[in-house]
Amino acid sequence: MNSWYHAVSAARKWGGEPELYLPIEEFIDSSKKILGDVRHRSIYHHTEGVWLVERIFGKTLTIPKGPPGSGQNRTIRVPTRLIAERHIIEDLGWLPSPADYIKGMPVEGWMSGAKRKEVPLSTLLLNHPGAAE
Repeated sequence: MNSWYHAVSAARKWGGEPELYLPIEEFIDSSKKILGDVRHRSIYHHTEGVWLVERIFGKTLTIPKGPPGSGQNRTIRVPTRLIAERHIIEDLGWLPSPADYIKGMPVEGWMSGAKRKEVPLSTLLLNHPGAAE
């Protein structure tokens, strides 16, 4: 589901306008910048992603209640973790942990540091013209 539709869904549940929820919804889906398929969900669509949302956006989101222009100044506070959990459950049907994503991942030699990659000095700009000046 697109971030906007997650925001619309959240607004239907807790009130307010979708734009209030959109930064959280876009953050959770921002991993699409890294991976263009459903594997992007392994970055933030899990329990640690929920806690990260709370750390970045604060514990609650303040949502105005009452019809626009009514003069009612009531608000409610919605836990940001609930917003993030709802997003993930809408996408996956449940709330996985990071361990759920990696339990089938093969262990590669480079992961333990046993295999070192050589980095050409030109990559480090040591051979860049003017570096010695």
